[in-house]
Amino acid sequence: DGTRMNDVPAYKRQINTVFQRYALFPHLDVYDNIAFGLRIAKLPKGEIDRRVTEMLEVVSLKGYETRKITSLSGGQQQRVGIARAIAANPDVIFFDEPTSALDPELVGEVLAVIKKLAEEGRTLVIVTHELDFARHVATKVTFMDKGVVVEEGAPEVFFTNPKEPRTRQFLSRYLASIGTPDYVI
Repeated sequence: DGTRMNDVPAYKRQINTVFQRYALFPHLDVYDNIAFGLRIAKLPKGEIDRRVTEMLEVVSLKGYETRKITSLSGGQQQRVGIARAIAANPDVIFFDEPTSALDPELVGEVLAVIKKLAEEGRTLVIVTHELDFARHVATKVTFMDKGVVVEEGAPEVFFTNPKEPRTRQFLSRYLASIGTPDYVI
């Protein structure tokens, strides 16, 4: 909204991040990881309890409150990271390759949570190589190459009628790998 965030304390920003490598506190249990930022923001204990409980339901981890982070699977840890990020109800959530550190079987559970957040109308910015997910969930896709925006647009246009040669080259490999070269060159 045109406000420079550099000098705004992290707990007062209406943005949050879900990191590629979870960035959870291994010495804290699930509850305390999710509650961490809420405590820094000095919310009342009852409000913290309510939000943590709600977030655990959102990410399908109700009953995991006292579990150690190190006892969780990668997908469960990432879902704790998502719960922590959304607990403060930020306006924007950044996801930095949220599935890249996961085993293939765990990717689906994390993507399901992200899809649910998108369906709620939350603003999500996701760096991902999960192109099928982007194709079906995103409202806007941006393709970058070596840190430069090459092309962006609505998924239905981006994936079926890319304008830039570099995008077409990239998508031809992706679409061939899933067996559906269905874009127009």
